[in-house]
Amino acid sequence: MPSLPKRESLPLMGRWEALSLHRRSVILITFFALIAITWPFWRPGSSSIPLITAFPTINTGVIMVVYAMMAVGLNVVVGYAGLLDLGYVAFYAMGAYTVGWLASLQFAHINFHFWTTAPAGLAGFHISIWVILLIAGIGTAAVGILIGLPTLRLRGDYLAIVTLGFGEILPQIARNGDNLGGFNLTNGPNGITPIDAPGFPGLSKVTGGLLPSSFLNVSNRDNVYYWAALVLLAVTVFVSLRLRDSRLGRAWIAIREDETAAAAMGVPLMRTKTWAYATGAFFGGVAGAYFASYKSSTFPGDFSFNISAFILAMVILGGMGNVWGVIFGAFFLTWLNYEGLANISHSINSTFGTSINGPLYSAGIFGLILVVTMLVRPEGLIPSARRKAEFHEGVHEESLYDVEHGARIYEEQGREEDE
Repeated sequence: MPSLPKRESLPLMGRWEALSLHRRSVILITFFALIAITWPFWRPGSSSIPLITAFPTINTGVIMVVYAMMAVGLNVVVGYAGLLDLGYVAFYAMGAYTVGWLASLQFAHINFHFWTTAPAGLAGFHISIWVILLIAGIGTAAVGILIGLPTLRLRGDYLAIVTLGFGEILPQIARNGDNLGGFNLTNGPNGITPIDAPGFPGLSKVTGGLLPSSFLNVSNRDNVYYWAALVLLAVTVFVSLRLRDSRLGRAWIAIREDETAAAAMGVPLMRTKTWAYATGAFFGGVAGAYFASYKSSTFPGDFSFNISAFILAMVILGGMGNVWGVIFGAFFLTWLNYEGLANISHSINSTFGTSINGPLYSAGIFGLILVVTMLVRPEGLIPSARRKAEFHEGVHEESLYDVEHGARIYEEQGREEDE
């Protein structure tokens, strides 16, 4: 019997194929994580890739990571539990206004400070951003539960319409909340600005400057915001993966596959759906709070329905149910929206002498990308194994002759058995 070749003697691709799926996943995740962490140090100023004149800036990188957090949160609702949510922007708005209320001059008649980067004696609530992130997540999850309890009894299109209405109500409250019975809650169209910066007061000297007292005091502040966002994304991904593999995650997937069968097997539908809605809301609130602190402002115009559709497109494009696919979809579409279309159109214009304004047609381009993706890979670019099997196993078309011939043989066998 011939002996198997040693791993050392195999070519590079052969060694890669010989590794287990778990090891390959760990290697790929570690590789891309190292690229993301070290990106501010070696980011090239220009690109030699055709049509891409420059790589994403650190500012765009922060936005990409924040949107990836929201996409992973929406993936819990849409990808795991199969609930179509068209109002996810409402959770983003709740988180943004939570940090606006607790880290600004909005309520100037109160003077409360807790581990904050704001100057001492400054009016208003000024609580540490890290504490506010937790408050925003819990508060948004509570709102998600209150909204979900009466609405999650609905299914399909009806649930989508209700979530769409919820997503339209909260931005209107933000826009007109400057006079709610004489109380200024949201400062109306003027928004809330400025918002305190994140930081670690009192820990800068202890850590040798590794943890800055305030992000605004750092020369490369965008880098610090970017790394902090990566930490939040890593926590979001870890929690999402652990939930997916838990008993609750299996219940979500059972509801997505067949709600009636899940109920027959003893899965409590309302409680399980509500947990999915609350979990997605939690991540959306945290991402919204961090993004508002990064911009140092929040305005009602930031929370249009387009944001909900945009985040949903990230989940669908990347691959519903697969965290890594969703992150890729979020990175790609966010880069395309903030830099990619402008860079690509500039490259085309300089090469062919045209005058194309790519960002002007962004909605149509995103729509075209989704249409092509649904036609070519309806399961998404990087789908989960289960999702891929749903779309490709047992759905191949048969010719009319094969169907008729098989039916005729079946009928003849039935007559022979009767005789």
